[in-house]
Amino acid sequence: MRIVVLGSSVYSETACAMAVRLAECGHVPVGALVLSTLERGTLLRKLAQWGVRDVTRYARRKLIPNYGNAQGMVHNSYLRPLLKNGSGIFRSLREVAAFYGFPVVVGKNQNAPDSIARVRQWSPDLIVFTGGNILRKALLDVPRLGVLNVHLGLLPEIRGMSSPEWSLLKGVSVGVTIHYLDAGIDTGPILQRYEFTDAARCDSLTDLRNRLIAFGVEKIGEVVASLDRGAITAILQADHDTDNDTDKDNQFFVMHEWLRARAAERLAQSRIGAVAERMHG
Repeated sequence: MRIVVLGSSVYSETACAMAVRLAECGHVPVGALVLSTLERGTLLRKLAQWGVRDVTRYARRKLIPNYGNAQGMVHNSYLRPLLKNGSGIFRSLREVAAFYGFPVVVGKNQNAPDSIARVRQWSPDLIVFTGGNILRKALLDVPRLGVLNVHLGLLPEIRGMSSPEWSLLKGVSVGVTIHYLDAGIDTGPILQRYEFTDAARCDSLTDLRNRLIAFGVEKIGEVVASLDRGAITAILQADHDTDNDTDKDNQFFVMHEWLRARAAERLAQSRIGAVAERMHG
């Protein structure tokens, strides 16, 4: 199966780990298309997620050779097993590509005509999306099977942004969904849903998100293997254009800090409950 990886940056740990995971499962990507590291949208997303101090520290680790130790070079520690490269760490997708032998192309927009033309040249059966632009129909239609996405929530119950936090607030099981992207927001056909049973062990929302990212990267191998064997079929979600769509209100957007604090409290409560259960078990 011919697979192309899309990523938000050549330094994206998720894109690096995904490429390694696919290669370990026998599906070395035929190419990767990523956005420029200095692309405005990418920078704004990272600043919003991490803050100036953490973004600066991360950039130093990735860009300056021998800056810090190998352990400290990884932002998401749960991806470290996939990012190990001998005694070192894969610091960029270019290093992963050099190791496994596939090309990496950097562009300003994944939907741009030149980007789509490059992806077409790779003739992918499947695209695996790990971040970047909101993909348009012209690109979504390129791969034979479709574009896979790992959503950090269970669909269709939790769509959109801040999925782990909204799962906690809505009382929905925390998990990931591997689905095909379509023109909507998290409305594409579902291939597999996985509940994450270790949420109560997470000590913060950041820890929960990092664990879910690694969990999704791990599970992508199972789904791709099933697709390759023809052993899995996507299940359509409801028609999201109708007024009778009971799930239409489960599209969530940017979360207010007050709500995020309440989600953190729910996570802490679940952690306390799990500890108490183990003590009395």
